[in-house]
Amino acid sequence: MAQQKIELQDLDLQQLVEVKKQLEEELSHLTSSFGQLKQAQNRFADCIESCKAVDASNKDKTILVPLTSSLYVPGKLANVEKVIVDIGTGYYVEKTTEDAIKFYNGKVDFVKDNLDKIQATVAQKQGNLRSLVDMMQYKLQIQQQEQKAAVKA
Repeated sequence: MAQQKIELQDLDLQQLVEVKKQLEEELSHLTSSFGQLKQAQNRFADCIESCKAVDASNKDKTILVPLTSSLYVPGKLANVEKVIVDIGTGYYVEKTTEDAIKFYNGKVDFVKDNLDKIQATVAQKQGNLRSLVDMMQYKLQIQQQEQKAAVKA
């Protein structure tokens, strides 16, 4: 979809206020999305570290198995060859630890690419917002000068 270019100097002050509001909302949404993606990237990195900890030296050791985000139960690490991987939307598959690490590295890279895109978009929108605020200040100054001239006349 091609973006329509709007010349800021062609807009009146009220229209500039509306555009500013819209830009601020977009920036807020993008910033929120960035934070959520960053959290996902950190979770995938944690999964990689967990997979690396599953090795022969830990076989038959007692570990804490998460049942929920805040409930853990003790268990023994019986199989150090394979792990269960959450591939999304409630589906799990058994993978070797090496394949699981590759899977999560792919996820980390995918999220990183999206983070880079969002960061570039945020920088562009922040630049647009600065230009918009500058134009609003300029139009306010002109409006004030016109009001002073009208009062003197």
